[in-house]
Amino acid sequence: MEAGIIRVLLVDDHAIARNGVSMMLGTAADICVGAQATSFDEATERIASEQFDVALIDIAMPGKSGLQLLQALRLARPHMGLMILSHYSEEIYGLRALSLGAAGYLTKDVSADVLVQAVRKVASGGKYVSPAMSDRLAMVIAQGPVRAHENLSERELQVFQRIASGQSLVQIGAALHLRPNTVTSYRARILKKMKMACNAELIRYALELGML
Repeated sequence: MEAGIIRVLLVDDHAIARNGVSMMLGTAADICVGAQATSFDEATERIASEQFDVALIDIAMPGKSGLQLLQALRLARPHMGLMILSHYSEEIYGLRALSLGAAGYLTKDVSADVLVQAVRKVASGGKYVSPAMSDRLAMVIAQGPVRAHENLSERELQVFQRIASGQSLVQIGAALHLRPNTVTSYRARILKKMKMACNAELIRYALELGML
């Protein structure tokens, strides 16, 4: 690989998304998508045998999630830049991803210019967050976590997001490979932690924060 080229590992289970991101990064002469992976296991295999400067990771994947991959790569390759590139808004996963070691968080509606800028910054050892996320980080530092969903575990957050988007408990169970009674238990814990009484309140909460 030519000196000075930023080598990227792209982790996403959707071929269309991978192709789109590859095309966007292809606009920069100093960035190369060195490999692609569709799952936690495939990504860790790539990392074990190849060198990358930056990993761009989707959150929602079959099996272990992108946040679990983020934690694993942070231990395996502490000097590699790790970024989340997800269709989930920053309001849902942004702070959690950064707390787990991500150097940046972008949503999939980002422009090619911003994506390239973020990859370059992370590859150089910096961090990239949007202005909105910068404001949120400042608030957390000043006041501590103030939003109810930030108290949820990763799995609870996944179930919450799907409930808020209108999925039934059966649909959630199928998507997350959980039994219906397990999803029901998660829902009960989510309502208790967020101090809410029903799905409608969860949906209203998500709408008010722009999480849908």
